[in-house]
Amino acid sequence: MFLGTSGSMPTATRAPAALLIRRGGERLLFDCAEGTQRQLLRSSVGLVDLQEIFLTHFHADHMLGLPGMLKTFALRGRELPLTVYGPRGLVELVGSLRRVLGKLSYEVELVELTPGDTVERDGYRLATFGVRHGVSALGWSLIERLRPGRFDVEAADARGVPPTLRGRLQRGEQISVDGRTVAPDEVLGASRAGRKLVVTGDTAPSDEVVEAAWEADVLVTEATFADEDRERAAETLHQTATQAAEVGRQAGVAMLALTHLSNRYFGPEIAKEAQAIFPASVVPRDFDVIEVPFPERGGPQLVKGGAAHRREADPVSSAAQ
Repeated sequence: MFLGTSGSMPTATRAPAALLIRRGGERLLFDCAEGTQRQLLRSSVGLVDLQEIFLTHFHADHMLGLPGMLKTFALRGRELPLTVYGPRGLVELVGSLRRVLGKLSYEVELVELTPGDTVERDGYRLATFGVRHGVSALGWSLIERLRPGRFDVEAADARGVPPTLRGRLQRGEQISVDGRTVAPDEVLGASRAGRKLVVTGDTAPSDEVVEAAWEADVLVTEATFADEDRERAAETLHQTATQAAEVGRQAGVAMLALTHLSNRYFGPEIAKEAQAIFPASVVPRDFDVIEVPFPERGGPQLVKGGAAHRREADPVSSAAQ
């Protein structure tokens, strides 16, 4: 869910960088630029009590909304702890904001990571990788573990496996039926791939990004400039739409989502440039959503305005006014 897709400055239609990943009941926020909490309030999600925030780097257009969001949570009387992950320098940064934040009603844990670190979760892991932006910065990969193969009901019936024990087989456990061992591979098909989503934050073209994004379902990366401004992109360690498309093509991703657009562009020109090299390129706007199903159910799909808050029509009263 794209909360902010502009570059260094907001525009009338695009806020600065923020991306929310929704996986089951989890809500993972990547970057927290100015106005992110208002973008959440304007969305169909609302300003939920996030448990984790992940920062790519500490440039203002990626983290300036963090102090305000932390303070808002405190003003609401939050007690649930919150964890902020980021590159080296995170502890010093938040420490310098203490005078602004004051006393919070909840605990904030700060976790500094370096490229190559992983955060293990139930069913997936978050892996960090290096990007080229001239400052301490991290890219993030969400990589799901292999899932068990499809359960073969007929094979289970033939082996006399009662319904109450089938869940254990699906979890990879051996069971005993009438004194005979039944192994998971007797009733399960081949393991199925999980999903992979990669978020780079700001970066110049990089072989490390290509490696990290290898065969990802979705790569979310920047296209701050069009290729006519390639020199400016090189000077500022950003990339053009052409360069980003080449990264997506080399990595073999299923979909390339381009964000962090300079305010000199509207979007269609960036999309046209990227699609000439890598057709599976999209340029989301704020409140667009990319739905990422499991691979056997099809490829990722861009849903325009999929997270926009839709107000119900005001009721019309027939009573006298």
